[in-house]
Amino acid sequence: MKTTLLIATYNWKEALNLCLSSLLKQTVIPSEVVIADDGSREDTKALIDTFRGKLPIPLIHVWQEDKGFRKTLILNKAVAQAHGDYIIQVDGDVFMERHFIQDHLELAERGYYVCGSRVKVEKNVTEKLIQGTNRNMRLSDFKFTFILNSFRSHLLRSFLAKRYARKIDHMRGCNFAFWKDDFMAVNGYNEDLLEWGHEDGELVFRLHFSGVNKKALKMGGIVYHLWHKESSRHNEKTHLNALEYVKKNRISRCTNGIDKYLTTSKTKKNEEI
Repeated sequence: MKTTLLIATYNWKEALNLCLSSLLKQTVIPSEVVIADDGSREDTKALIDTFRGKLPIPLIHVWQEDKGFRKTLILNKAVAQAHGDYIIQVDGDVFMERHFIQDHLELAERGYYVCGSRVKVEKNVTEKLIQGTNRNMRLSDFKFTFILNSFRSHLLRSFLAKRYARKIDHMRGCNFAFWKDDFMAVNGYNEDLLEWGHEDGELVFRLHFSGVNKKALKMGGIVYHLWHKESSRHNEKTHLNALEYVKKNRISRCTNGIDKYLTTSKTKKNEEI
């Protein structure tokens, strides 16, 4: 099974540096890394280029022009270029505990997508991490409500996988895994959803209606989410309405999705032949 680590990023090279540095320490590494870049500056590209010499696997940088928050578009474009059968998605403002990939692959099973959780890191701890003065996480660095998310247990991880967080859209796009062919079957992310919010929840409901079940990754697959100012939620109501429409009508496939990029790729291949 080929595995792709998909990282979404935008103009925060310091955070992306932490994310990619944590990949170097993984007990199991993926087959490739694909970075979905929503219009970052040249300094982000320069950072990515430095990691190409450090990683023993391919690193693909998929970039689009900065025209505002267009995360659904860049994620679809990135997945279209991914070679993995199984895709583990994180955001570029997290860094991964060293067993992160290993824990995700432990739960990988046909017919399921996997929703992980996160440990939020406080502002002062984030600043130390960015400055490189502290890379060792302690329980005192986390809010009390996130402490349980920082523990690993193989026994509890297996027990909770099909029992915990049964609400379909109770999930985090910053810690999410799916089979690429399942993603293709529902036409990927809905590109009618621009700006921030609920694009991941809308996707997993369509996966659900297509017959793909949910697993929750608890007691493992740990990501530490760096503090930052929250994105604007001015368009959240529109996204919530789209989510409710999918739920009410049991829709499994969006119209405006990844298929347009697949057609382009096939055309280019035919032209080359």
